[in-house]
Amino acid sequence: MTNIVIGKKDEIVMKIIHYFVTEENYRPIIVNGIQNEIWLENLDKEISLIRININYIHNEEQLFIDMRKCNAIRKTIKRKTYSFKMNMINLLLDVRPEVKLIEDKNIESIKIDKISDLKKNKIVNSFFPSLKEKISTSHGGVEEIFQMTEELNEKTINEDKKLAKVFKDIKFPIVTMILIFINILVYVISLTDYENILTALANSDYFIKQGQVYRLITCMFTHVDIWHIFFNMYALYAIGPLIEKYYGKLKYLIIYLGSGIIGALLSAVLSSSFSVGASGAIFGLFGALLYFGYKYRATLDGLLRSTLTPIILNLLISVIVPNIDLFGHIGGLLGGLLLSYTLCVNTKENKAERINGCIILVILIAFLSYLLIIK
Repeated sequence: MTNIVIGKKDEIVMKIIHYFVTEENYRPIIVNGIQNEIWLENLDKEISLIRININYIHNEEQLFIDMRKCNAIRKTIKRKTYSFKMNMINLLLDVRPEVKLIEDKNIESIKIDKISDLKKNKIVNSFFPSLKEKISTSHGGVEEIFQMTEELNEKTINEDKKLAKVFKDIKFPIVTMILIFINILVYVISLTDYENILTALANSDYFIKQGQVYRLITCMFTHVDIWHIFFNMYALYAIGPLIEKYYGKLKYLIIYLGSGIIGALLSAVLSSSFSVGASGAIFGLFGALLYFGYKYRATLDGLLRSTLTPIILNLLISVIVPNIDLFGHIGGLLGGLLLSYTLCVNTKENKAERINGCIILVILIAFLSYLLIIK
């Protein structure tokens, strides 16, 4: 019977990968053109990248070249993922003892000869306090490696299942279709007494200040003419099912209505004219899709860019074309971003973001309401 021997460095590498993947939710990423390196990524962490380098570094010149390559890869990932900052930990497992590490404000390099070297590092302890407890320094041999491999596989399968739920197609976008139906119904009813109904439901700073707060909601279901409702409903039909799929029905409805209200409120504060239309709420859906694309920028390459294009284009049209409620569009977009931040994407739940989002929303609505009152 052949005995399986696990090398010291192989065991260290496996323990590091196991900890960061199973405990800190990092995921391995493919970096073209590298050998004997493992890169782990979690864009929701302050330390976004973990690099494990097994290549032998025997002098300062070689380390300098390695650091330049490391920094170039970091900057490439930062640019592709639209990250504002990207800090990383660079774990060097085979460095000649005489070689002095190079300081870098974005990269913390650590020589690793044994697991205890990682546990003693102050930066690691400050960002990953559970590491001391979770990573074993004992030599567990083949059985421990097999167990860690099974746990890594299980973690990968569970993450794939979570992603599958997020991106699973919905059979019928019922919330979107109900919203479209209500908009069309209100438009058809408005045709019976066009001017009076339109005036009664439209957004107006004067009438809202008189106590008719309901206009903040009714205005988003009211349209001027057939082309107005056609283009708005076409946009809602195009983007609505995506938000309904990614966020779920309840969150989608909250984002739609909340964005429409914030858009109408900003419009009432900054404009004195009557305004109607679902475009503020639809811009909120664009904001939600933009936030979703940012949170999943590592998984969905290109969604963020493809969402920004129609947002910028439509905002430019709002500026150029007369009689379009620019402030309602901007308010809706801002509302969609804030509400998405507060409600969180299903697999990216964050208690701190929920609390911060609620505080920001309350302050924003209170501030806009105050400006409207004193206007």
